[in-house]
Amino acid sequence: MILHPAALALMLIALLVSGMGIYAGYYGMRILRYWNPACGSEQQLELERRTYLISTIMSYILSFELISLFLFIYTADDLHTLFTGAMCAAGTLAVNSFGYPTLLIKIINFLLAGIWLILNYTDNRGYDYPLIRVKYILLTLIVPLLVLESGLLCAYFAELKPDIITSCCGSLFSHESGGFSGDLASLPYRQTRIVFFICMAITVCSGLVFYVALTNRIRALTGLFSAQKVQQKFSDILKCGGGYLFSIAAAVTFLVACASVVSFICLYFYELPTHHCPFCILQKEYHYVGYLLYATIFGGAVAGIGAGVLQPFRKTGSLVRIIPDIQRRLVLITLVCYLLFTLITVWKMIFSALKLA
Repeated sequence: MILHPAALALMLIALLVSGMGIYAGYYGMRILRYWNPACGSEQQLELERRTYLISTIMSYILSFELISLFLFIYTADDLHTLFTGAMCAAGTLAVNSFGYPTLLIKIINFLLAGIWLILNYTDNRGYDYPLIRVKYILLTLIVPLLVLESGLLCAYFAELKPDIITSCCGSLFSHESGGFSGDLASLPYRQTRIVFFICMAITVCSGLVFYVALTNRIRALTGLFSAQKVQQKFSDILKCGGGYLFSIAAAVTFLVACASVVSFICLYFYELPTHHCPFCILQKEYHYVGYLLYATIFGGAVAGIGAGVLQPFRKTGSLVRIIPDIQRRLVLITLVCYLLFTLITVWKMIFSALKLA
């Protein structure tokens, strides 16, 4: 099974990402230790040149990391026909003990990679590398996780045996099954539905308020906005942690949305009150709508958390005019992604043949 083309491609990407990550992490440690922009020594000049190379390398390999999450899920779903008992990616991932840990670490790396790319983009906009220490500290945390992911991924594909009888998604995600998947399937759909819409409403409302505050902040910085009372009002919103509130709300909504997919959202697509699998909606029978759902919720989470991560640096000298504009775009991305996810959910709830009492 290890010779499957998609498996080989995924392992190649993982080894490339972890190898380049180790290289970047090594020089990142040197930069953290010796970086001194006030010094004009030969070592400082070499580190400045090196940071351009590392930023370019990490931008590409972490972009590959984002794509590889969906490629991994697609591959697991495509391989399910080779295993007795598997109906979708859920069964393929359950073939051995490395499947679901690999998926979990890839999700964590997806979020961290997205946040690092946002930090790197913001840092490159500043003329004095204002976030260089922050992004390389984060990089030293990401690199071990990338190496761990590569090990789990290779172990997973190496241990795939076609003669193994695996579990189907119906048994893995059911009220009777034990473990985390069974707990998600057992969530009461009425309460989960209420929590989902409340969290989504809080995120959207806080995002709109934060977006307007950032817009007026940008206008004030560019001299296009001079109404002192209104300006002070939105300045107070920024000072009172509007960005942090929005970011926390976006992160919580991401977790609630993932649980809601298993609890009640997927039921409307399958039109079956007992089928809670979060992977079957990735298949052709459901027009691959799962990829759109997961892309919107993951993209919105990365952008929303990224907006909050930038909040402590909004007064940094060279980024005073830059961060509000980047945050505003991140907020807009989150709002568009989350609203699209909600619209698809509501549309299916209304027009599905299944009606949950």
